[in-house]
Amino acid sequence: MQQNDLWVFGYGSLLWRPGFEYMERRVATLRGFNRSFCMRSIHYRGTQESPGLVLALDPHKTGECQGVGFRVASELAAETMDYLRERELISSAYVEQTHQISLHEGDQVTAVCYVMDQSHDQYCGALSLETQAVIIARATGSAGPNDEYLFNTVEHLVELGISDPDLEQLVTLVRKTWP
Repeated sequence: MQQNDLWVFGYGSLLWRPGFEYMERRVATLRGFNRSFCMRSIHYRGTQESPGLVLALDPHKTGECQGVGFRVASELAAETMDYLRERELISSAYVEQTHQISLHEGDQVTAVCYVMDQSHDQYCGALSLETQAVIIARATGSAGPNDEYLFNTVEHLVELGISDPDLEQLVTLVRKTWP
């Protein structure tokens, strides 16, 4: 690994649509955060009038999120960060931070992570899975139906050998909730 390479942690749509060139993708764990449908989506998977939900890293002292570390060549780092900032910081609900992630082969690297700002008005961390399912089953935004976002994320987690029981249960609940 080159010392100046950029690492990016993906846990939601970055798993299946990173949108940037990377040299390597490795399963990784980020401690201190949970993957959670805790952000109201008013752009990509919902609208201002009918918000959907998207995943965010929700800070939690004992949390743990398995996802992917993407290694980006140093010469593409600035371009990649410009792209990620345009994509991820659209409403300022995410905060760009760097955190240590543990790659499953044992290495630890510092990665760019997009973390939920719990004081932002799009934060909705206390919703039950049943409430999330109703919202996800009905919402649509500029990037498509909200349920497609959930299904794609879970499908890619399964492909990577990552189990997320809450998201797996949410898939079942959304399918039962379809109008």
